[in-house]
Amino acid sequence: MLNQITDIKEIDQQKIIDQIRSLGIDMIHEANSGHPGIVLGAAPILYALYAHHLNFDPENPEYFNRDRFVMSAGHGSALLYATLYMAGFPITIEDLKAFRQLDSKTPGHPEYGVTPGVDCTTGPLGQGFATAVGMAIAEAYQREKYKVINHYTYVLCGDGDLMEGISYEAASLAGKLNLNRLIVLYDSNSVCLDGPTKQTFTENVGYRFISQGWNVISVEDGNSYELISKAITEAKAIEDKPTLIEIKTTIGKYSKLEGTNKVHGTPLAEDDISAMKEKMNIRDIPFQVSQNIKDELQFIIKQRCNNLNQKFMDQLAKIPATDKEEIDYLMSSDKAIDFKNYIYDTPEDNMESPRDTSKKVLNAVVANNPFMIGGAADTFGPNKTYIEGAGDFSKENRLGKNIFYGVREHAMGAITNGLSLLGFRPYCSTFLSFSDYLKPSLRLAAMMNLPNIYIFTHDSISVGEDGPTHQPVEQLLTLRSIPNLDVFRPADANEVIGSYKAIFSKNTSPSAINLSRNKCPILDCTKASEVEKGGYIVLDTMSKPDGIILTSGEELHQVLEAAKSLKEKGINIRVVSMPNIGRFLQQSEEYIENILLVGIRKIAVEASSSLSWNPLIFNKKYIISLDEFGTSGKYKDVYQKYGFDAKSLELKIEELLK
Repeated sequence: MLNQITDIKEIDQQKIIDQIRSLGIDMIHEANSGHPGIVLGAAPILYALYAHHLNFDPENPEYFNRDRFVMSAGHGSALLYATLYMAGFPITIEDLKAFRQLDSKTPGHPEYGVTPGVDCTTGPLGQGFATAVGMAIAEAYQREKYKVINHYTYVLCGDGDLMEGISYEAASLAGKLNLNRLIVLYDSNSVCLDGPTKQTFTENVGYRFISQGWNVISVEDGNSYELISKAITEAKAIEDKPTLIEIKTTIGKYSKLEGTNKVHGTPLAEDDISAMKEKMNIRDIPFQVSQNIKDELQFIIKQRCNNLNQKFMDQLAKIPATDKEEIDYLMSSDKAIDFKNYIYDTPEDNMESPRDTSKKVLNAVVANNPFMIGGAADTFGPNKTYIEGAGDFSKENRLGKNIFYGVREHAMGAITNGLSLLGFRPYCSTFLSFSDYLKPSLRLAAMMNLPNIYIFTHDSISVGEDGPTHQPVEQLLTLRSIPNLDVFRPADANEVIGSYKAIFSKNTSPSAINLSRNKCPILDCTKASEVEKGGYIVLDTMSKPDGIILTSGEELHQVLEAAKSLKEKGINIRVVSMPNIGRFLQQSEEYIENILLVGIRKIAVEASSSLSWNPLIFNKKYIISLDEFGTSGKYKDVYQKYGFDAKSLELKIEELLK
């Protein structure tokens, strides 16, 4: 059929849109689960984008210089899958029939790495919008540096995305940075799950975005793919601003329930589906697809996208070898960073705060790696994550490596995901107590196996004077509970270096390193090489120990002091540093038993939630922890108040070992 088509004018493009609508509704009906409203209302938007603007290669879904599309309104997954199938991606009718079923290629919300053509995992509203800002930052950097990379980032969002605060944060930063290759298609249907948006969302969205430095275009007839396409063309011509295209649509178009919240998240009745298909002149047979219509869409796409991947590869063959090597890294799944030649400069007094050691490591490594970029949420100073001489990313300097996020932790987390999805090895930073703001995006990073690095400082009640609002208690537990997140809490410079070595050697999955702000002795007994195992012995006894103390971070120093005092009392203690509980639990049974001897009492010490230690200590009595909020005061006084100074620990441990 493709060879028989000679002119797009011969094609009934409305028929293609209705075929996409029909497929999406069939998927939802078959699964008895899904969101038909957006399928029916926003199909012309996705059609206009995929048919007439999005540069991609269906035969090579991972083609690196493709335009990126983020379905921020992730509940519209059926619409996306139907469009991808019609566009020629490696998705079958059987995959569509398996929508929302176990282990299918078509899960309930789009998942990166599961469905060909899905560029980002979405579902939690606003996350996709903010992640796309990260993609646009990455594209701006790569376009400036390599010239051969040149693409757009498109987003489909709804009212729900724009109600979420994360989209406000991300849009504000995108406007400040003049990310002109970011184009957001706003499915503006004035309906959300609970009812009409007039109940909850009455601001002038266009003015809001204009005030944030965006270009805004309005399309009054969202059923007209021509008007939508014209607006996208206009947006692509803007050279100094990102663009929001507000498209007025009718949720549930053609359904008996159109325009109401009832069509948002409930499968439609069979008689309603039949009536809709009759209106669209589509045969009322589930998953019936006209091959002619499918071929026509692919003909339109091929006219614009033919051989894009090959053309890009030809361009890569002509660029300088160094640039080619760097782009190969960006395109590769191997994200390990060479850390072999790092030489640590030990301070004369042998004292250094873990965050200062981190600063040294980052400045040494990032300066030599063009694929590392990152920033802080208005905390470059206290986090010690600013890279000297690397420049600041801005509209004037697209090659700056320091991203000033401002007080936007939510957006920072999602933007970091976007940077990673474009091939970078990114990092971000804030106080550990504010890691809660990053939780949704951090969770998605773990789902997508993105090798992000999260640098959290001020990691315990030893923050002191700032008080309980800034003293993390439950945050370590929260991070440790996230599947696929590697969580480190080093005690001194040696363990900081060991943590970074372990982090940089990884190819996939995110890591969090939690650092004290206080100066700590650099210990002779800690070993960078042992950190990758999660836990190891730092102080042992000549004979069978009377007890084994497990600890992490700054508390290791107090535990060692307590252990020395106990030895003078004839109580022999083995001390185990546990910078990464998760890694320790993954070691062999033999290794774990050699560290945690059977039949010996074990006590955990950490100024954090006791629940982290439950896999290792089975009786809470033997967990010296903090299960309440802290207080304001000098950090040594706060440690003493809650029993984490060396003397208090000595007495507690002695009592427990009686």
